[in-house]
Amino acid sequence: MNGTVVRDHYAIPGWEIGGFVEYITAGHKQGDMLLVVPEGACAVRLGNEAYIRQSVAVATGMYYAITFSAARTCAQEERINITVPPETDVFPVQTLYSSSGWDSYSWAFKATSAVAHIFIHNPGVEEDAACGPLIDSVAIKALYPPRATNKNLLKNGNFEEGPYIFPNASWGVLVPPNIEDENSPLPGWMVESLKAVKYIDSNHFSVPEGKRAVELVAGKESAIAQVARTIPGKLYALTFAVGDASNACTGSMVVEAFAGRDTLKVPYESKGTGGFKRAVLRFTAVSERTRVVFLSTFYSMRSDDFSSLCGPVIDDVKLLSVHGAPRAKIVV
Repeated sequence: MNGTVVRDHYAIPGWEIGGFVEYITAGHKQGDMLLVVPEGACAVRLGNEAYIRQSVAVATGMYYAITFSAARTCAQEERINITVPPETDVFPVQTLYSSSGWDSYSWAFKATSAVAHIFIHNPGVEEDAACGPLIDSVAIKALYPPRATNKNLLKNGNFEEGPYIFPNASWGVLVPPNIEDENSPLPGWMVESLKAVKYIDSNHFSVPEGKRAVELVAGKESAIAQVARTIPGKLYALTFAVGDASNACTGSMVVEAFAGRDTLKVPYESKGTGGFKRAVLRFTAVSERTRVVFLSTFYSMRSDDFSSLCGPVIDDVKLLSVHGAPRAKIVV
């Protein structure tokens, strides 16, 4: 090493590095800015065109989710490129979702061979080569995408299958925008929005059912969707839970649910201490495929931290065919 700069390509055990990579210890200062490390004592910073790389044994044909924590340092439009050939994606990290400065992100891929070559790369070009994102806590998890059944026409409606959540990270995991169903780290679901949704667990948040749920953290820019097989002319019921994550996200919230041509707005008055209500949207299918969408009407910030985005929690989503009267929208 030369100061904080790592000179040897294999100096960090388990990783190969390239370009301007720094090994940052907790408490390191860059000018007047204190660099915080979320877990352990050290993290790496990727300068212009720098990368870290590791090869992992995987099962061909299986789906995997990668979770990593990242923080912006001095550049305003920092990005992170994550690649497992032949798949690649770029994450904008200028939007901070938590006040710690760190967020955890997830990304999924389908293994095309027995070895996955994982690259985390900074594609930015800044005047200061040391301006680049900090990376910490990288994990990989096999995904087992659930199927639709006669008890639920939606896949993974309880959100129990999803990316790895770090035990010591109290801010959840972001599922980035424009994620399609094929390789989603949240199997069965697409993120159809400009901003991410947050995947949360019952160890750190209040969850209506089971151990996992989704928090819609960026208003109408934070939406999840799934397409289900339906029979035109048949009556269906979409049931779901709306609540708060017990993270001091207080005030009036509204979740909008869409199913085909029908819409239901579910108001929820949050005290920020946990709790939920259930809602039902009855609709008549108009095609063989019905798109189900959830989004939050309003933007919300935590009452104890006005720099952290938050929002309503969605969980326990079920879609079933029913018998009975025509459409009725019910909030319980």
